[in-house]
Amino acid sequence: MDLFTSQINPDLNLLPNDGIVNYFSPIMNQTRTDHYFQKLWETIPWEQDIVHLFGKRIVTKRKVAWYGSEPFEYTYSNSTKKALLWTNELLELKELVEKQAKETFNSCLLNLYHSGEEGMGWHSDDEKELKPNGAIASLSFGAERKFVFKHKDTKRKIELVLEHGSLLVMKGTTQKYWHHRLPPTKKVHKPRINLTFRSIEII
Repeated sequence: MDLFTSQINPDLNLLPNDGIVNYFSPIMNQTRTDHYFQKLWETIPWEQDIVHLFGKRIVTKRKVAWYGSEPFEYTYSNSTKKALLWTNELLELKELVEKQAKETFNSCLLNLYHSGEEGMGWHSDDEKELKPNGAIASLSFGAERKFVFKHKDTKRKIELVLEHGSLLVMKGTTQKYWHHRLPPTKKVHKPRINLTFRSIEII
């Protein structure tokens, strides 16, 4: 199922069952969106991601950074990261995202894709450190990219295009029942920066 993003109502649940996903068309004007893309590109200490899959150590072309309100540790793909403290720009964006999503977040995983040839495979954001069924808000900057959901049992797919400055919010049991991915493409030559705001469970 393909969705025309510019016509999506942010109150509409894009998933037919077993979760809640809302899409907000660009939540900033073009000038402000471009400003944040440039600041993130220039000031974030981007590092290549190192993951361990099937006994192999893989260094990704995609680069990442991990931030939070405390030096939270976060483990995924058998790799552990310690959070850097918020920058002024990330705090501004967190406040904006929280206002739109009507949720609160204490951490953010940032991804830098240099071109469409870099993507992300099927996965769910269900690591043990995250708040169970907590909301995850994905803020996109730069190149427009296709984003796909696939139900873990029925294999039904939902596709949409994430626009420059747009916000995607995943809530409820979405991570339990659905995988998602950012498929690679040779048609996109510009970079994309993605911020996924999350809630680390504090015990």
